[in-house]
Formats: sequence, structure tokens, C-alpha cells
Amino acid sequence: MKILLVDDEAPARERLRRLIDELDEGYAVVGEAANGEDAVAAARDHDADLVLLDQKMPGMSGLETAAALADLDPPPAVVLVTAYPEYALDAFEHNVADYLVKPVRRERLQATLERLPRTTRPQRVASGQEDPSGRRRHLSAHYRGGVQTVGVEEVLYLLAEQKYVTVRHGGGRMLIDESLKSLEQEFPEHFVRIHRNALVAIEQLVGLEKAADGATLAVLAGCEERLPVSRRHLPEIRRFLRHG
Repeated sequence: MKILLVDDEAPARERLRRLIDELDEGYAVVGEAANGEDAVAAARDHDADLVLLDQKMPGMSGLETAAALADLDPPPAVVLVTAYPEYALDAFEHNVADYLVKPVRRERLQATLERLPRTTRPQRVASGQEDPSGRRRHLSAHYRGGVQTVGVEEVLYLLAEQKYVTVRHGGGRMLIDESLKSLEQEFPEHFVRIHRNALVAIEQLVGLEKAADGATLAVLAGCEERLPVSRRHLPEIRRFLRHG
């Protein structure tokens, strides 16, 4: 992962560089910048995967710089580094992947880096993990330092449970830390909602059946489990099954 450090204070950049060097996890600091304008140019020149970006800088603020970085092709991931936690909400509204509060702790930095993808968008397209439109072809979960991936085409259903979503696929299950709504919006051609807490694979939805208590259940090809269909979504599912 190629990382660009952006902070108007050299000691702050040096601290981040030292913390990254201590991680020894395949991360490389490829450049530094002291303001937003230089940050955008450096991110383009170095093809940075990630920008660790200070919020308070002369000229462009961190959030303004993040907006400019988003226009690059491909855009790097951005993590806001700030002494002011109140910027966190604004950060997420600007498509910032995460934020770190100064002074940055090594454990928090490592946890943030581990949540980010290790490859650039062109690399993911070339490897088949993502299509040219930017949509993923795989869902991923981190387990004990490793990564488990499942192709979107292999997913039978997605079930929201507490803070996680269970991904049921041909080989079993895995848990991912994503919202059902975001998955529905990202993959409208793959999944259809049958319940407030469930999406099913369109290609695997083959019918409906009645349970003993009168509830309507979705029947999926290659899956013995039956999932309840809510009254709200039942008319849409019936129309879908009639018309394919």
C-alpha cells in the first residue's frame, strides 16, 4: 500500500512515518506534502493508494483536499488525521474512509490500515475483483489477520443480524461489517429485498411456499433454508416471479 503523508507540521509527518515503519506490514510511504495543493499533485504523481490527511492546514482544509482527491482517476483512499474529533461526521460525508485523532496511536493506525483494501482500483479491475464501473465482484471479511472473499455471484442471501450482515453462499457463511442498505444500492442487479433484514440473490429465487403458521417463505435454488417474506415486499416478489 503506497501512502502519502499530508500535514503542514514536519514533526507530525515524521511521527506518522515512524509509526508506519514500525508496522512492517507491506506499507510504504511514497511522499509527503505540507498543504492541500501539493497533496493532490503528489497523490497523482506517486499513484498513492492512501492519503493520511491533516484537517487544519494553510489554504485548502483537509476536507477540501479530500474533495479534490476524489476527482483523481483512480482516487486514493483518504483517512483524515485531526486533533478535533468533531470533524469525524463531516469526514464521512466527504467519502473519507476513516479518521484518526491526534496524537495517533500505533494500534489505532494499524487497525485503520487493516480495514482498507491493499490494492488500487486499476489493480482490482485487472484481477477481476472489481468491474470497470467501480462495483465490486467480491465481498470480503477479515478473520484473524487473513481475508476471506466470496464472489457476489456465489451469494445466496444476505441477512442483517445485530451489527453485522451474514453472507450465505454455496460454501457456507461469513460475517461482514456492512449495511444491508448499502449492499442493496451497490448490487441492485444481483439482489432483491424480501424483508427489512434480508436480501436474496435474484438468480437463485425460484418460488414461494406457505409455512404452517401462514407465513410466506422464499425458496432459493441450492439452499434448503427458507426465508420469510414480509407482507410489504410480497407483492413485488410475486410480480418478480411472474415476469422473471
